[in-house]
Amino acid sequence: MSSPEIPTGPGLDPGLYIVATPIGNLGDLSPRAADVLARADVVAVEDSRVTAGLLRHIGVKRPMIPYHDHNAEGVRPSLIARMATEAVALVSDAGTPLISDPGFKLVRDARAAGHLVVTIPGPCAAVAALTLAGLPTDRFLFLGFLPPKEKARADAIAEVAAVRATLVLYESGPRLAACLATLATVLGDREAAVTREITKKFEEAVTGTLATLAARYADAPPRGEIVIVVAPPGDAPPASVEDGDTALAEALTRLPAGQAASEVAKALGLDRKTLYARALAMKN
Repeated sequence: MSSPEIPTGPGLDPGLYIVATPIGNLGDLSPRAADVLARADVVAVEDSRVTAGLLRHIGVKRPMIPYHDHNAEGVRPSLIARMATEAVALVSDAGTPLISDPGFKLVRDARAAGHLVVTIPGPCAAVAALTLAGLPTDRFLFLGFLPPKEKARADAIAEVAAVRATLVLYESGPRLAACLATLATVLGDREAAVTREITKKFEEAVTGTLATLAARYADAPPRGEIVIVVAPPGDAPPASVEDGDTALAEALTRLPAGQAASEVAKALGLDRKTLYARALAMKN
């Protein structure tokens, strides 16, 4: 695999450079990203071992400063100070920084300090998974990682169950089956896709219903980086006579028959005249 050609030129302007890096295949590093990494004064990294490998791939060495969940509060002020005179590149281990990580605070504080903030876009596992899943992409909601405990996970899913959008979330191999089972319980048996190892040798996208996918991985947790994509809710079934009667009974405790029939007809899409007749029968 050949390295990107690195343009030569003057140093970068001082500020913060948000650099997307490959999620697997190093060939996905853009020439612009390679250029910024080669000319940055310092690179803020999630894991210096991972980024060192990427820098070796493009044939450069740059100073690196660890910046991650555990040290961000302490390191952020010094990084902000350096941006006044230096170009600071921000990278994650893979993909686009700030997606499911705390980098937004660095961007917020850099802007508040009046520093230049530039994004160098590129790979993102969530977006790549959407392109593989074969599910609607006109509206989607990214959920990141769900809570590991069953009840908290179910509560988080219930909060978005009615959202008419495709859901995208990250998960680990050992927790995949449990997460799929919870999704099936809360959302119903929607269509879904499990994508893993995107851009790598063993890339795959397995599709099916949430229940069948949960069963597939119950005894065989997969390895690698995993993204789950879940179809949006289908159209609600038409309201039944029983639905109308239930709604009418409640409405009649608050409203006269005519107004109750109008309210329920509008809410459920049922015929008002029929509802009015049933409302009168109920009152009598």
